[in-house]
Amino acid sequence: MDTTTAILSDITTTIAGVVNDFDQSSVLWALIVGIILAFLLGAGMGANDVSNAFGTSVGKFVNFPIKFHRIFSGSGVVTIIQAYIMASIFETLGSVLVGWSVTDTMRKGVVDTTQYANNPKELLLGQVAILGGCASWLLIATALHMPVSTTHSLVGATVGFSIVLRGLHGIQWEAIIKIVASWFISPLLSGIISSILYLIMDHSVLRRNNPVKSALRTLPIFYFACLAFIGLMVFWDGSKLLKFDQIPGWGIPIISIGVGCLGAAFAHFILKPRIQSKIQDSEVPPTPPIFSDIESGRGTSELKEFTGEGGEQIQPKPKQLPGKVRKFFNWLLPDRNRVDSRSTTQIFSTIQVFTACFAGFAHGAQDVSNAIAPLAALISIYRYKNTEQNEIVPIYVLLYGVLAICVGLWTLGHRVIKTVGQKMSEINPASGFTIEFGAAMTALLASKIGLPISTTHCLVGSVVAVGSIRSGEGIKWSIFKKIVLSWVVTLPVSGLISAGIMLIIKWIAL
Repeated sequence: MDTTTAILSDITTTIAGVVNDFDQSSVLWALIVGIILAFLLGAGMGANDVSNAFGTSVGKFVNFPIKFHRIFSGSGVVTIIQAYIMASIFETLGSVLVGWSVTDTMRKGVVDTTQYANNPKELLLGQVAILGGCASWLLIATALHMPVSTTHSLVGATVGFSIVLRGLHGIQWEAIIKIVASWFISPLLSGIISSILYLIMDHSVLRRNNPVKSALRTLPIFYFACLAFIGLMVFWDGSKLLKFDQIPGWGIPIISIGVGCLGAAFAHFILKPRIQSKIQDSEVPPTPPIFSDIESGRGTSELKEFTGEGGEQIQPKPKQLPGKVRKFFNWLLPDRNRVDSRSTTQIFSTIQVFTACFAGFAHGAQDVSNAIAPLAALISIYRYKNTEQNEIVPIYVLLYGVLAICVGLWTLGHRVIKTVGQKMSEINPASGFTIEFGAAMTALLASKIGLPISTTHCLVGSVVAVGSIRSGEGIKWSIFKKIVLSWVVTLPVSGLISAGIMLIIKWIAL
């Protein structure tokens, strides 16, 4: 009986294989179109998402020999050309060393691919619709100078094509709910981390009597924290392509701490003396605050005389002393009227260059995988003629995605950099450092657990949080509202475009 059952099972499997099989030549056009669309998607991501990562660091005015004109953005730490070079390098490193873990979530986590087991050709053509829908929206958003989420676009495009082919059946709503929840959690978490970092830096460095000395003292600590965290993210459940997953558990913290110590040693023995030799300006006394307090220098208002219309002097009524809660927040939060000295700014400029690279690394780890997920699925289905997609994403697919991203960054990245880096809030090297570090930490942690969050949301969340507590001008909420609106429409618009493309493909090829 068991033998008969086994024979019938083999026959059924063989027949199903014949039925499910498809002629590769009949879908070769789809593979070619998919590869082209994947390049456009990567270019759109480079122009939009990667620009966000370096938007808070880019130099204020840059003249280009070609039609790039001037870019006004960020804290003025690096020029836009330097930012492009660093982004190209660290996006590549992040995608290869960490990014492989997110790809499976985008390939198989949004839609149940087993429902296409009897017709893998449909799923293959669906990847073309995903790539077309996502790429189209990213390029439109970039033309409008709006930073949007590639993750949003991909999820929307995936749902769009699936609804055309299977309706609502097979959409993994639980996974989508988790992803959607992360869109709200990620900017909140990133903002909290960046705010805490800025407050720590404010108390330990910026408000000290000698902030330059304090900054130099803490420089090795910052480098240790950044590099140790990067080491942990790289080697913890590391890339299977590079065999990092074979490192024993006890070795990961040792390696991470060792990497951090090397970074701290570099900062203390090499970078710190170079910075000291370059600092020539003496400390500039901070602008006297509007409010002063015995404990914090910020609380009680001083009596001032005002001149009325007739020239008479008007003595305003003294304000009541704030309560204990008000005093606590006056002590906790930074002085919005303080002017940091140029020497202090120079020190944090060197740190911000490093954290900008860290942010690029985090983006490569998170969003490059998102971009190449449909292409990886397309190649897998075309090659093996099934929907299982069990193989590791080939490294050449990752590198192809990085190439496309770099092309988009170099050609169109300037259109979005100024939106995040300059328009939304006042950013200096000190706040830019905490913004990038908080956003990068959030993105890397999410990438390690395979959750495709939006690095755009992380960065904007950090800009809003830090800008709210430190900037004298605060947040330009009109710009923020436009950005949030672009987030809201991203998923449905990319889904509609993908559905439209799928309808055309279904009419022509299915």
